[in-house]
Amino acid sequence: MKSNNEWMSISDMMSGLMLIFMFIAISFMIQVQSDKDKMKQIAITYSKDKQELNSDLHSEFDKDLRKWEAIITKNNSIVFNSPSVLFGIGKSHIKRKFKNILNDFFPRYINILYSKKYKNEIDEIRIEGHTSKSWKHSLSSNEIYLKNMQLSQDRANHVLSYCYRIDNPIIDLSKKWLEQHFRANGMAFAKLKYIDKNRTIPDNIKSRRVEFRVEMKTEEKIYKILKASE
Repeated sequence: MKSNNEWMSISDMMSGLMLIFMFIAISFMIQVQSDKDKMKQIAITYSKDKQELNSDLHSEFDKDLRKWEAIITKNNSIVFNSPSVLFGIGKSHIKRKFKNILNDFFPRYINILYSKKYKNEIDEIRIEGHTSKSWKHSLSSNEIYLKNMQLSQDRANHVLSYCYRIDNPIIDLSKKWLEQHFRANGMAFAKLKYIDKNRTIPDNIKSRRVEFRVEMKTEEKIYKILKASE
């Protein structure tokens, strides 16, 4: 009789443990689904914000893109494509014509990004300097890379410095925000443009460019969700 009672006690205990494990498993699945739903919502919101920003950039700048020799990409980069307008060959100082373009472009650009609609969703405004893979003097491949990296970084820095100093009310108003989000990156020839679809013939002219890129806070939000679920 005692043996039967012990067996029933063990059986009850096992049933209780199974219920506990089942509740833990259900709770875990609910949490995982909740995290998936949150990340899905972030992705939807990001896509919507990205599309709206693209529309706002086109509305503001489409009439000027041709004269600036610039384009707006689907990823909301604004690319200035004319190296003869931007800088001298092998130089980092901004030409007068490009300064005039920046005087017109940058305050209007920041007026969009610093608006209530976007400013809290932006992680970074990045100026990228890009070069071709060539150099005017015959150098080793290592030296060509280092020279182009330095040149692209100097160009990005000069553009950032010039834009930051533009005398305009919206630039003055957004100064502290810009200090937190405005960056300059030299890319050298990491992202060459090509003449052919097979990407075998570099386009040296289009590769020499300056891009203004906007990075949103999507990754940061997803990281916080994953961190909270650990």
